Amino acid sequence: MLIPSIDLMGGRIVQLVQGERTALEFSDFEEWIARFSNFPLVQLIDLDAAIGTGNNRELVREFTKSLPCQVGGGIRSIQAAEETLNAGARRVILGSSLIRGGKLDWEFAREISRAIGLDKLVFAVDSKNGHVAVRGWRELTPITALEMISALESWCAAFLYTHIDTEGLMQGIPMGTVGRLRASTRNQLIVAGGIGSSEQVDELDRMGIDAVVGMAIYSGKMKLDGHARRRPDRPAG
Repeated sequence: MLIPSIDLMGGRIVQLVQGERTALEFSDFEEWIARFSNFPLVQLIDLDAAIGTGNNRELVREFTKSLPCQVGGGIRSIQAAEETLNAGARRVILGSSLIRGGKLDWEFAREISRAIGLDKLVFAVDSKNGHVAVRGWRELTPITALEMISALESWCAAFLYTHIDTEGLMQGIPMGTVGRLRASTRNQLIVAGGIGSSEQVDELDRMGIDAVVGMAIYSGKMKLDGHARRRPDRPAG
């Protein structure tokens, strides 16, 4: 399944290269809402909230009213997760809040899972140079993606793996890496980071992996025809 991505920063839709350099930006929200309206799931990330430089809360509300979204960015408490769900999100994405002092905080994972239900939770596993990155990808931890997935599998419905090293480059995501992650969990696995063609989306689908795509869509490299009509054969929440 193809999951279109909407990243918000400074009141605009943006596309960054490896989480740092802005490559594209848009303010024509209605156009993208219309393009993504037939998809069963859209990913919506508040980058300002993730980095800690502000938020795009009102925009998030507008998008979740119109599209079926899983929402992430700065959600670091049960209260914030509940508020995001109450605002219209189908699921919430948590990442940095699952790591404390360079170690996995499985107690918080268990607590939030019991509070709002694991079916509403997507745990983000953002990998850079082989290790999980947090705080908007600004800080590296000693934790590997496999370690994080293995430890937290019982407390979420899905994992969102982002390969930061190839993010925004549209040159493909390492299939061997994501294949090993697929084999390590029974949960839904969603991956992002450089996916640049429909062929790559189809290859991931055959592996039982869903694909988040941003740059290739916004740049026009990947056409949406055909993908929007597909419905997931794996749970989307």
